[in-house]
This record gives sequence, C-alpha cells and structure tokens, in this order.
Amino acid sequence: GVIILQEWWGINQQIQDEAADIAARGEFSALCPDLYRGQVATDNENAGHLMNNLDWPGAIKDIQACAKFLLSNGCKKVGVTGFCMGGALSMAAAALVPEIGAAVPFYGIPSPELADPSTIKVPLQCHFGDCDEQKGFSAPEDQSKLVSKLKAGNVPYEFHSYKGAGHAFTN
Repeated sequence: GVIILQEWWGINQQIQDEAADIAARGEFSALCPDLYRGQVATDNENAGHLMNNLDWPGAIKDIQACAKFLLSNGCKKVGVTGFCMGGALSMAAAALVPEIGAAVPFYGIPSPELADPSTIKVPLQCHFGDCDEQKGFSAPEDQSKLVSKLKAGNVPYEFHSYKGAGHAFTN
C-alpha cells in the first residue's frame, strides 16, 4: 500500500492527479487522506493559514490509521510519500509510525518538535530542488542539515537534489 500526502493546498486537482498517477503505476492499493477535512486553498495566504493551523500530531495519527487500514485489508507493507507539507509529514511518519515500511518525501522536512529524522529505521528516499528558497523547511542549507542527521542516525537513505529545481517542482 502507498499513502500519498497533500501539499499545503489540500486535496486539489493536482494532488488528486498525482495520487491517481502513482496508483496506476503498480499493483498496490493507494490512499490519499484529506488532512484538511474538505478544505482546499486557492491562494498562498489561505494555504499558509490551513497548514499553520494543521494539528500535525493529529495528522500523524491519521497517517497511522491509513497504514493500519491498508495492512488490515491485505497490504503486506505500506509506504508513504508526500509533497511540501506532505513531504515533511511522510518523513515524520517514517520516524513515528511503526506501520510505515518506507518513505519518499518531496521537498519537506519536519520540525524538530514533530519528529527527529535521525531516528528513522526504514528506507527513506528524499527529493529536493537545489534552488528551493523555503528557508527553515527545504532550502539547501536545511537539506544539508537533514543529510547530516540521516548520516548520524545511520538511516538507510537516498538523497536526490535536482539541479535548477525550486520548491514544488513536481507541481
């Protein structure tokens, strides 16, 4: 099973298309939880408001519930991927949710208050842009700190940095 996590916009058409594309690529179940409970942002101000008001520990519980659901419905393993906010949550889930077997975060790093990436024990494959300007979240200096933490924790990881790519390069 694969859990696909939204960007800060919510479950908009782009994330629905991304989830459908991922689901069509393999013989697995895909689940895309609506962490904003039906709210979708249409501008940066609203998206920032939704993300800043998200119950991040509650979102981790939602991800864990999704993983348990997939495992109880025939999936032998569950991975998680996400974009921006969803990338940070997928990395946090890898550290905090024992049902998660692998994570593929795109351009998002969890806050230290939410999760410590150095404690991740499952395979992690990270994707970031080398021109990302989201300081404190996914900028190159944040990426360097992340890699240091992953190395220090002996996390099984791959790190991909895309030349010329900024934040949200898959959107």
